[in-house]
Amino acid sequence: MAAAAGPASAGGGRWEVVRKGRRPAGGPGSRRALGEANAGRALPLAAPIATSDTIFELGFERTLKKQNKEQVPPASAPEQPHRKQHAGKSAKKLSVNDAGAKPGKCRSLEEALRTLDLADLQKELDKSQSVFPENPSVWVKDLASYLNYKLQAPRSDPTLSQHPHDYPYCLVSKELKNIIRTLLGRSSSVLELFFDHCIYTMLQELDKTPGESLHGYRICIQAVLLDRPKIATMNLGKYLEVLRSHQNRPAKCLTVLWALGQAGFTDLHEGLKVWLGVMLPVLGIKSLSPYAVAYLDRLLMMHPNLTKGFGMIGPKDFFPLLDFAFMPNNSLPPSLQEQLRRLYPRLKVLAFGAKPETALHTYFPSFLSRATPSSPPGMKKELLTSMSQCLSLDPLTFSVWRQLYTKHLSQSSLLLNHLLESWDSSSKKVRQSLQETVRSFKVTNEELVARGPNSDQDVAACDAACKELLCKMKGRGFPWSRLLLVLLVFAAGFLLHDVRTHGSFQASSSAHLLRSSGILPASQQAWQKVSHCCLEGYRWLERSLPVYGSQVAAVLQPQLELLWAKSGEVALYASEQCSALLSWIHDSLPWFTEWLQSQVPDSLLHFAECVRELLLFLVRSCLLPLLECVAAALERGWKHCVDSCNGEVSWDCMREHLTSFTYSSWIYLQNTTLAVKNWALAMISGH
Repeated sequence: MAAAAGPASAGGGRWEVVRKGRRPAGGPGSRRALGEANAGRALPLAAPIATSDTIFELGFERTLKKQNKEQVPPASAPEQPHRKQHAGKSAKKLSVNDAGAKPGKCRSLEEALRTLDLADLQKELDKSQSVFPENPSVWVKDLASYLNYKLQAPRSDPTLSQHPHDYPYCLVSKELKNIIRTLLGRSSSVLELFFDHCIYTMLQELDKTPGESLHGYRICIQAVLLDRPKIATMNLGKYLEVLRSHQNRPAKCLTVLWALGQAGFTDLHEGLKVWLGVMLPVLGIKSLSPYAVAYLDRLLMMHPNLTKGFGMIGPKDFFPLLDFAFMPNNSLPPSLQEQLRRLYPRLKVLAFGAKPETALHTYFPSFLSRATPSSPPGMKKELLTSMSQCLSLDPLTFSVWRQLYTKHLSQSSLLLNHLLESWDSSSKKVRQSLQETVRSFKVTNEELVARGPNSDQDVAACDAACKELLCKMKGRGFPWSRLLLVLLVFAAGFLLHDVRTHGSFQASSSAHLLRSSGILPASQQAWQKVSHCCLEGYRWLERSLPVYGSQVAAVLQPQLELLWAKSGEVALYASEQCSALLSWIHDSLPWFTEWLQSQVPDSLLHFAECVRELLLFLVRSCLLPLLECVAAALERGWKHCVDSCNGEVSWDCMREHLTSFTYSSWIYLQNTTLAVKNWALAMISGH
C-alpha cells in the first residue's frame, strides 16, 4: 500500500502518514500516534527512494509497519531529506516493484534453512527490540514473519504426514534454535497470543492463491509448545468453533489440528486433552478422521508410560470411542475402525485409571445398557469381559447392578450366562458377592412373575441362569478323591498298628483276614509268577545281549565314528559362534542398558527397585537371622551329642542315638494311631 507523507500543521512540525483508501480510526490523537509509530521510517514525498541493502528492507519492512502501526516507539527526530526531487515517478515505480519481490523458492526446506542468514535475522530482531523495547509481541511476530518470508520451499500436506513428528523444527540448526529460544524466553508473557497469531496467520495465508509456505510459523509453534505445551489447551473451545466454521475447508482444519497436536509430543496429558477436546468431536468427519486416528496412534506410541495420562478419559469420552471401535456401519471406514480397535486396550487402561477398584462402578451402567442380544459379536464379547472386570475389581458394581436389574433384564441374562460359563476362573471373593446378588435376583424374578406376563421371556432367561448359578454355588459334588486319601491313610495306620501289636505281618489279624479270603495266596502266587518271568528275562538278556551288541557295534561303528567326527565339528562351530555372540553381547551391553532404561516405564523401574529393597530386607531381617539360629541349634545339638558320647563321637554311639530316636518316633505314631482308632470306634458305636 503506497504511503505519502506531507507536512502537518505549521505549529506541529511532525510528519503524518496518510494511507490511501482508508479513513482514520480516531481523531488527531490517533493520527499523531500513527505518525510517531512510523516517524523513523517515513520518507519525504519529493525524495527518491534509495536502493535497499536487502530484500527484507523493501518488501518485508513495510508489512511490519502495517502490522505494528498501532505501536508507539520512543520519540525520535525525523530524518531530514537531502536528496533531490527529480526522480519522482521512476523511483515510485521501482519501490512498488521491489516491495513485491520475494525470495525465490528453494527446492527443499533443508536448502532454505542452509541459506538463511542468521546474522541478518539477529540484526532485524535487535532492531525490533530497540524500536519497541516494551512490546514483546512485536518481537515474536517479527521473528515468525521473517522466518516464514525467508523459508520459501514447496508446501507439504497440512499435517506433514510424510515427515517425523517434530518436522520442521528437527531441521533447525542449533544456532537458530538458540536465537528462537532466547527471544521466546524474553517474551514469555505474550506466548499465548503469539501462538494464536501464528495459527490465524497460517489460516489467512491458506486463503491466498498461491500463498506462501508456512514453515516459519510451524517452526515457531513447535518452539513455543516444546517448553509450554499447556498454551495449546487454554482455548480449545475457541478452536473447536474454528473447525466447525471451516468444515468445508479441510486444509484449514487439518492445519489447526496439526498446530494444536504439537503439544502432545511433549506431554501426554496435554496431548490427550487436545485429542479429546478438538479431535474426538470431529472423528466422524471424513476428511479429518484419518489424521485424528493417526495422531492418537502416534501419541500413544511415543508415550508407552500411560500413568501420566490417568484421569483424562472418563465415561463421557470413553464410550463414544467404544462405539466407534466396535459398532459396525458407523461414520468411520473399516480401516480406521480396525486401527482404533487396536488402540482400544490402551485407551481402556487410561480410562480405568490408577485405581480401577474405585472407579469401575461408574462405567458399569453404560456397559450394561449396550450389551443387548442384537449387539455385534465382537462388541458383545468386549462388553461382557468389561462387565466381568468391573464385578471382580470394584465391589460397588454389584449394588449398581441390583439397582439396574429390572430395567435391563435381557442384558442381565447375557451377563449371568457369561458368569456361568466363566465360573471356574472366577475368584472366591467374586463368588461370595455374586451369591448375594443372584439370590436377590431370584426374589425379584418371583415378584416380576407374580405381577403379570410382561417380559416373561427375559424373566425366564434370567431365572434359569440364576438357578444354574445357585446350583454351582452349592458345591462341586462329593469329594471322592479326599475320601479315598483319608481311607488310605487310615488303612495304612491300622495295618502298622496291627503288625506292631502282633509282632509280625504273618501273625497279624490283617494277614489272617487276607488268608481266609484267599487274597493272600493269590497275591503270593502272582508274585511268584512275576518273579519267575523277570528272572527268565534277565537270563535271556544275559545270554543274548553280548551277541546282539557285538553285531550292532559292527554294523553301526562306521556311522558312529562319522557321527562322532561331525559332532566334534558341530561342537567346535557352536563354541566359535557362542564366543562371537558373547563378545558381541559384551560390546552391546552398555547400549542395550541405555536402550532398556529409555524404553522401560518409570513405574516398572520403580517396582523393580522396590522388589530389590524387599529382597534385601528379607535377606537381612529374616534369612540371615534364621541361618544364624539354625547354625546355633546345630552347634548345640552337636555339643549335646558329644557330651552324651562322653566326649568321643563313635559309630556305636550314633547308632544308639538313632535307635532311640526311631523307637520314640514309632511309639508316638503308635499312640496317635491308637487314639484315632479309639475315637473312630467311639463315633461308630455312638451312632
